[in-house]
This record gives sequence, C-alpha cells and structure tokens, in this order.
Amino acid sequence: MISKIFKSAFVTALAFAAVSFADEAIRFVPEVYPIGEVAQGDQKHFVLQGANTTGTEIVLENVFGQGIGMSNFKFPTKIAPNAAVTIEFDMDFSGMDGKVEPVVVLVAEGGKPYTARLSGLVKAPVFFGEKLFDAGFYKAGEKREWTFYVWETDKKARPDIELSPESAKQFSIKTKNVMLNVDKLDKIKEGGKVPGIKVTLSTKGLTREGWELKQKSIRKIVSFKSKKYPKATPEVLIVGYWNE
Repeated sequence: MISKIFKSAFVTALAFAAVSFADEAIRFVPEVYPIGEVAQGDQKHFVLQGANTTGTEIVLENVFGQGIGMSNFKFPTKIAPNAAVTIEFDMDFSGMDGKVEPVVVLVAEGGKPYTARLSGLVKAPVFFGEKLFDAGFYKAGEKREWTFYVWETDKKARPDIELSPESAKQFSIKTKNVMLNVDKLDKIKEGGKVPGIKVTLSTKGLTREGWELKQKSIRKIVSFKSKKYPKATPEVLIVGYWNE
C-alpha cells in the first residue's frame, strides 16, 4: 500500500521530470525498471509505479507485454489528472538467456501507446557452446548431424541434459563426457579443466506440417531438459531450406 504522502511526492517528481519529456503523458520511476539477475525458468511478479503527468484524465483500453513471458496484467481503466498509476503483471523467464529488455505497452483511448521498460539478466545454469545450426537444402527423410559442447555456467559440475519429449520425435542425441577448455568460446577445446559433455544431435527425418507447409524455410527449435535443473529451458535452433 502506497501512502498518500508518498503518492503526492511521487507524482510531483514525475510531473517535474515530464518537463523534459512533454510527449510522455505517463511516466514511470525508475525510467527503466531493474529486474536484476534471475534464473532461467523463474516466475516473478512485478509492480510498476508511474503517474499521469498531465491535467487530463487518461483512459486505458489495454496493457500487454512486447516480448515473451508476460501475463496476468492488472491496471486501472482510468488515471485521473496528475495521479499515480500502478501496473502489475507476472513474468515467466523460461526460454530466456542473457540480457532481457521487456517492454510493457499501455494503450490509451484512441490507440495512443505509452511504454514502461525493464532490463535484467537471465542466468541459464547450462551453457551451450553453439545454439544455431544449418541444415542447408534439406529433403524430407534426410539425415543431418551436428556436434557441440555443453557445460554448466559455473563450470564446477558436469551437466545432465536430454531431449524434451516433443523434440525426441524428430531428433536424437548421443553424449560423451569430456573435460573442456572454454576460455575462448569460438575455439572450445577438449582437454581442459571444465567438466562438460560432447553432444551429437541427429535428425530422425524432419517433418513438415501445418503452417510449415506454406513456407520454404526451415525453423526447428530443439528443446532439452535437465533433471538437475528442472526449471531450465535450454534449446537450439535448426534452420535451412526445403529442397523440393
């Protein structure tokens, strides 16, 4: 619960800041909300504080997230002149890795958009040496094979990964325990001090169905899972072109 004194001071500060940003009727403090560091797969609840810095009531038609993982938005339909506003939502960090900069979009009556920005870092417990693989020109039923290395981000223990049930329908993997030198990510070598695994990913014969029938390009996400890190959502992307 925000006190009346805080609300008054908060709106006054925002109104002052709006002198330099006259085109932004709704302002948030901080200007970029610091998410901090979160673990891949975590779910967090966020509360953003802002204000209508104008002398006119603002009517909100909708609020949504520009990006993945945001849901369950709570917002007022009307923001009185020079009044504070609170936007709440949940965010699921599954499928994310590294720096993230989500944007919350507030749509006012008439379609006028306002935005609130966030920034943070998603730490994945399992690190893939490569995440993008090219199938080239591909005919249905052909076999393709790619090899890459995987290790834990903290470099202390050997990771455990396996294909997700959905990905196992079109792909298979073979793994081998290795010790890695990962000082240079573009030149990963065996024979170092970091426990890891060598993964050979193979196609079982890529399928083409639904919306894929209308496209000539190939885009297959291969998902993995870990018993040690059940919230982790590591994945790689296969691209290519159907050779018809």
